Formats: sequence, C-alpha cells, structure tokens
Amino acid sequence: MTQAVSSAQLIDMMQDARARTLELLHGLSAEQLMGPRSPIVNPLRWEVGHVAYFYEWFILMEIYGADSVLGNERARDLYDSIKVTHNTRWDLPLLSFDGTLNYMQDVMEKLAARLPEGMASEQDSFIYQFAVFHEDMHNEAYLWARQMLGYPTPDLAIAADVSSERSAGAYPGYVEVPGGSFRMGAEKSAPFNFDNEKWAHDVVVKPFSIAKAPVTNAEFAAFIADGGYDIEKWWTVDGWTWRNLDDGLGSPVHPVYWVPDGPGNWMVRRFDQTIPLPENEPVIHVTWFEADAYCKWASVRLPTELEWEVAALGEPGPDGNLAATKRRYPWGDSPPDPTRANLDGRGLGPVDVAALPAGDSAFGCRQMCGNVWEWTCDTFEEYPGFSHDAYKEYSTMLFGDTKVLRGGAWTTRSRMIHGTHRNYFGPERWNVFSGFRTCQT
Repeated sequence: MTQAVSSAQLIDMMQDARARTLELLHGLSAEQLMGPRSPIVNPLRWEVGHVAYFYEWFILMEIYGADSVLGNERARDLYDSIKVTHNTRWDLPLLSFDGTLNYMQDVMEKLAARLPEGMASEQDSFIYQFAVFHEDMHNEAYLWARQMLGYPTPDLAIAADVSSERSAGAYPGYVEVPGGSFRMGAEKSAPFNFDNEKWAHDVVVKPFSIAKAPVTNAEFAAFIADGGYDIEKWWTVDGWTWRNLDDGLGSPVHPVYWVPDGPGNWMVRRFDQTIPLPENEPVIHVTWFEADAYCKWASVRLPTELEWEVAALGEPGPDGNLAATKRRYPWGDSPPDPTRANLDGRGLGPVDVAALPAGDSAFGCRQMCGNVWEWTCDTFEEYPGFSHDAYKEYSTMLFGDTKVLRGGAWTTRSRMIHGTHRNYFGPERWNVFSGFRTCQT
C-alpha cells in the first residue's frame, strides 16, 4: 500500500510538474504546438490538455464526483486518451493554447483546495502521486517530441554544467553476479509502486555476467562499420522486416538521429543542433530490434528483466550466493541525487558511461538508474497476482505486445524512478530515450 504523505508535499509535486510542463512548452509557436501528424507523437496542445483531464477525471470526477470545469461530455470528447483515437487528435476543436493553460490551472487549484491540512489520506497519497507521475511521463514524451521534430533545446531551470561527466570516458568490462533466490518486484511496504510492479515474488536466478555500463556510441559504430545493418543473420524475422521498411525516409542503416560525416565518422542531431557523436556516451534512441541485432553480432545477449533487476538491486551474500536483502536503488535506499544519477533533465542529454561511480550497484554496475533506458530481452507481462489500479489501462493494454525497459533516462524524473520501475514500448520504437547493456552468453 502507498505510504501517506503530506498535502503540502502533494501540492509541491503538482506545482513542480506543472512548472516543467510550462518550461517544455515555452518558446514554441502555435504551429509547433500542434506539429505534423505522426503515429508516435501527439500534438502537444492536445497532450497538455489530456494531462489536465487525467488529474480531473481520476481524482475530482471519478473519486469525488465533481463535474469537469469544461463539462463532462466535452472534456471526455476532447481529452480522454482511450476514447479519442490517436490519429484524430489533430482534428479536434481543442481549447486555444491560453484556454488550455487556464484549464490546467483551474484543475490544479481545485485539486489543491480539496486536500486537508497535514497528512493526506492513503487514497489521495496514491492517486495524486500517480497523476503527478503521469504528468512526469508526458514531460518525457514532450522531450522526445521536441527531439524528433527538431525543436530547440528546452531551457530548463535545473540545467547544469555536466562537462566533467561528459569527459569521464568509457567503462568496459563485465561483472559476475551470483545466483540464488531473489524477490523480484515491489514489496507492499514500498513507498509507492505502479500496478505492474505488484507484487514481489520469489524467483531463482542462475549466476550470470553483465556489462558494467551500457553500450556506447563507439561500440555501436563498430557494428555499423562491420555491415551489421546489412546482414540478415543478426536480426530477428520481425527485426529484419523493420530494417527493410521504407517510410519515405529510406530504410534504417544507423540509429535514427546519427548523421554520416565522411567514412567512419558520425555526427548526431540533438534537438535542433548537430554535434560530433560523443563516443563514450551510451547509444540512445535505438529500437529493441537494433539492440538485439548488435548483441548477436557481438556474441552477447540482452539481459533478462530478472537479471537486470538482480544486477541493479541485489547484494552479495556471505555464502557466495545472493543475499536475502534488496535495495530500492542501485546504491542503496536513499533517493537519487546528481552525484549518483543523470536524471531530471539536468544534463539536457546523456553523459559518458564511466560517469557517476557513486551510483554503482553492489556488484559494480554503473548507471542502472538514469542516463538511458535499457532494453531487456523480455516481453512485458504481468507478475503473479497482478491486479490493476485505478487506471486499468496503464499496463493491461500493453501486456504481451511490448518489450521491457528498465532504469530511467536523463529525461526521467527522480521522484518517479526506482529500481523496480518497469517501462515498456514496442520493439520498433526508436524515439524514446532507449539504449541497452549486455550479458555475456
């Protein structure tokens, strides 16, 4: 069950999430706020209205019986993501941008006004945090939309000089992780969890060897140089089909934002700027298909979701097997900070894979929280005893059809991410902030 938190904390979280939303919208023109039709990004003006509606529906309307400030039917017809199919969102009679901002503010004021002094109830502690984390997820989506569409680098108040982290270099090699019994998933005592983390259950894992860091741009460039995109045997059947699709831009022959710069040389587009490819940063914006093909080429493999969680959160026991203890984060139980993890958009991009040693797991794996989401080999499925929460479609619609990513990226909010958090996208998705680390076979 979710731990109760203070009303003041919930209000602070809502205000902080909203401030980030406004930062990510700042400076965009009316045309940019709608953007071109795309099967994988939303029109931003629709998306921010949807976020306001999500708070309003799941808290004010569904739990407390209030009416929408827009009128119930109108609000659902405009912003219900289940009712409103993706390809129609550019055609709706949306609120103006100013009207959308006013709607967001009206909803926030109503949410804050109904909270009591002191501690919030357990129900409110869960659903308010869930709604904030939903806005955090959409803020990450605004970032991948800005990247995909080549919009300017956002101006974030949290942005800091991370030049030392961008000169930390490579971090090659593998660590050995012992086998044993492990409690996978979230315990009921966790401060907060999403429904797909329910509940911790005992599993047995065999010893394995996992990379100390994610695969770098330089390592992935070697795969390209060796003809990796042109050799069918490295690819799954579905991956080879994806590789040979031509969506009007040509079939993929390198990660989507890489730009050739002469034989063996690469640039990369980051928002609206093209820069020399940082060799020691993790490769990012790659599909599961590309990650899996690289692994076959390199005679390694993607970790299972279980192996990833063990390497990130497990501890060695005195008998040479896994200990019975488990951490909430790779480094322990204290929350993330900038010395341990590249999160919150602070770096406005990834940092070198050798950076942030204070965030190492007990087994010596680096950056298993932040910097880049990491694909695992597994298809997203429910855990034993799964039951959905208030937003029943959050996980259930994606079980069996998506692949699991773990760990968070530089875009992910530190208040939301924790070691048992599970993300999930189709294996063809390239616009999310996705990379991978490997296991030796």
